[in-house]
Amino acid sequence: MTQPEAPGATTSVAEASTGPPLGASDGVLVRVRSQLTEFTGALQRVAEHVLSDPAAAARSTIVELAERSGTSPATVTRFCRALGFDGYADLRLSIASETGRAARQAGWTVDIGREIQPDDPLERVLHQIMAADSRALTDTSALLDLRAVERAANAIAASSRVDIYGISGSALVGAEMQLCLHRIGLAAWAWTDVHNGLASAALLRPGDVALGVSHSGQTRETIEMLAEAGSSGATTVALTSFPRSPLAEVADIVLLHAMQATTFRPDALSGRHPQLVVLDLLYIAVAQRTHDRSHAAFQATARAVAGHWASKEDP
Repeated sequence: MTQPEAPGATTSVAEASTGPPLGASDGVLVRVRSQLTEFTGALQRVAEHVLSDPAAAARSTIVELAERSGTSPATVTRFCRALGFDGYADLRLSIASETGRAARQAGWTVDIGREIQPDDPLERVLHQIMAADSRALTDTSALLDLRAVERAANAIAASSRVDIYGISGSALVGAEMQLCLHRIGLAAWAWTDVHNGLASAALLRPGDVALGVSHSGQTRETIEMLAEAGSSGATTVALTSFPRSPLAEVADIVLLHAMQATTFRPDALSGRHPQLVVLDLLYIAVAQRTHDRSHAAFQATARAVAGHWASKEDP
């Protein structure tokens, strides 16, 4: 049973930070899910209660929500402000709007569950994976700030050099972005070794861009490389699921993505497809801004590899 909040109890430092103002279309439940691990103590209890039954939360008064989450009205107010709302009335309205939309949509947009059992048939596994990825992509669409994407695209389009940092699974995503940028004529390097990455970051200049990829935003090597790039004067961009993570804190521009983990596919891998979608959007936005150069680069690179396509006559 949840214990009531003690008078004067403290909560996470996250409660003092506020995000951008949200409207009903901004996916408040997505934002709560994305910040759940950043909340601690009483704030986390409020978040968990809201996620456990959003419709009931939307019908509750601030006193009722505080009692059911074992906290206080003051904590609920702090929770609202941590999400970017002025007060509980705005949060309640946004939750009501979102739960109303969810009720009208197909069943997979509700909770699809995350468990895949060892003896599940492939048909069910396929359904779970498709549902999880679909949910993650939909949530990413709600989380992503397109103004941030535009800022990042403008910076990359005007840059002479782009460094990309990622470790382990994020390295695969970074390598994909490097290939895309190379195909449109942009000088880009993807670094997975921290020593080489730090050396490259130290040589960046104002006008260059550095992109750090980490689902958790906690990968020390990626944080170090992006911070070094910022110290050199480069514009820094973070791609992460957590807006208050250490990686986000050292970045000039933060691109958020969601994830939906399942058994046998942990959070870091679950973020891969949303990460690729965000970077695909960023890449296309850059190509739009450098259309003539990108078109010429496409033609040149296509000619360069044309001789390596197998002809129809080949066995």
